[in-house]
Amino acid sequence: MSDKPEWIDRETALSSLGVKTQTLYAYVSRGRIAARPDPDNPRRSLYAASDIQRLKSGEGGPSPVAIRGSSGAARGEALVESQITLISPEGPVYRGEKAIDMARRATLEQTSRILWGAFDEDPFANQRPRVDVIFPGTARQRLFAALARRADEDASSRGRGARSLQREAASILNEMADALVGTGPRLHIHQRLARGWKMIERDADLVRHALVLGADHELDSSVLAARVVAGSGASLAAAALAGLSAFSGPENGGALSQVSTFVNDARRDARAAVRAHLGETGQVPGFGSNLYAGGDPRARALIEAARLPDDLRAIIEVGETMTGTPANFKLALALVARKLEIPRDGAFALAACARLSGWLAHGMDQALSGSPLRARLRYVGETPGR
Repeated sequence: MSDKPEWIDRETALSSLGVKTQTLYAYVSRGRIAARPDPDNPRRSLYAASDIQRLKSGEGGPSPVAIRGSSGAARGEALVESQITLISPEGPVYRGEKAIDMARRATLEQTSRILWGAFDEDPFANQRPRVDVIFPGTARQRLFAALARRADEDASSRGRGARSLQREAASILNEMADALVGTGPRLHIHQRLARGWKMIERDADLVRHALVLGADHELDSSVLAARVVAGSGASLAAAALAGLSAFSGPENGGALSQVSTFVNDARRDARAAVRAHLGETGQVPGFGSNLYAGGDPRARALIEAARLPDDLRAIIEVGETMTGTPANFKLALALVARKLEIPRDGAFALAACARLSGWLAHGMDQALSGSPLRARLRYVGETPGR
């Protein structure tokens, strides 16, 4: 048996690879390097030595690049062909439209029509509120409950045309907005959210910015989950529920909660909060990007639109100075939620409502024209008799 360790700490991994901390985290997030909590200190991580050796030998595929969508799949990755969103150095591009440009003028409904390819007919026309059930609990609980009900009620996506699916997607998105803030006049979704959260008109425009910028992004676990479920023939709501379930994990929604907690702490003393995180884990929630070496353009656009008060802007300035990395989109969402005083799970509610549009887009794309998504399981466990 080899005497080499199977799992190594962060400092050893960085020294072995000769990279910065953010690059190591990028490898982990893309599945290039396996990581697990340190049994002796769950706040720290250990990294698979075999994966690091494979990367050093050139067998692990290329490092994260600025533009995603055209390269082949690396080891351990799935290749999914889609015409929905391209990740460019200028941020996401929705079917040829730059998300940052759209955020200056478009609503979530207009953005959804582009993502869904609904150019001939407005699927949001003549939508009516559904008022038979009011869901209690947090924003997260209400979204899960409402989507679960629709997943149980709605028909299979298999064998249906694009327009039928687009109208169903519009009704799902509308119903999820109602689940978040209650029913009311059929205003635009950002206006309904702002109304339910007791905001003024200027704040509603900031909600609109956040929804458009966050509608879709890379092929993360939530998108893959939505496409797998849609590919099985399940309903669009079931696909969206799968997306929400994956999104609620520690890499996305869980990370948003962590960033929101950091914002609350840093608002009192930004320097102390940043120093504490650097000392414990070597990273600060809300800073650094796996895809954009120069910082996520969506974060810059949303922060600029937010016109943050001094105490919230100080969090960005102190964090970027002390970490040497720019604020990311999760931090921008958490800061906007804090400024607008959105109720509990505010950043999660904003992000999930936006991403619903993208999950529904990928669900339709998979149901209508997607190639089969298959994975092969290779057993590496104990064999009987050995």
